[in-house]
Amino acid sequence: MLARMQDAVERFTRTIGHLTDVSKLQPEVAHPAAPTALAPLIEDVRQDLPPLLAATGGRLEAAVECPALVMAEKNLRSLLYNLVSNALKYHHPDRPPVVRVGCRAEGAFRVLRVQDNGLGLSEGQQAKLFGLFERLHTHVEGTGVGLYMVKKLVENAGGTIAVQSRAGEGSTFVVRLPA
Repeated sequence: MLARMQDAVERFTRTIGHLTDVSKLQPEVAHPAAPTALAPLIEDVRQDLPPLLAATGGRLEAAVECPALVMAEKNLRSLLYNLVSNALKYHHPDRPPVVRVGCRAEGAFRVLRVQDNGLGLSEGQQAKLFGLFERLHTHVEGTGVGLYMVKKLVENAGGTIAVQSRAGEGSTFVVRLPA
């Protein structure tokens, strides 16, 4: 009984922490946007993921054609970490996860793609994906705040985020940011 209560308190404390993070996403307190080098940031995120990469047998690949994105470094790192760690956590049980991060110029935008070969999402799940406290796969621990925060970070930087996904095949998150 005591262990259950402690677990509930820990989950509640994490949720409060996430809500505090969400409250900081308002544009008036957002970090100033600046050109941020992408390749070193991807490597920085990779350095935080060895336990998850080892546990899943996963691989992180990067193909960066645009050297920088205009977004606060802290926010871009948070965005990358959330998308890449989710891709690893929600991997398909029948294959090791492969996560590809790429970026290229498309007109007046820089387009960042994070692609995986994971569980994928149905059309109904895709419609709910960026909602606050939305949990679409409950077999992995989470709070349903990460992708909501990612969407707010992208919007605060003047960009958009979308997902292309097929259940059982994987997902691609597409982030478009002004150049």
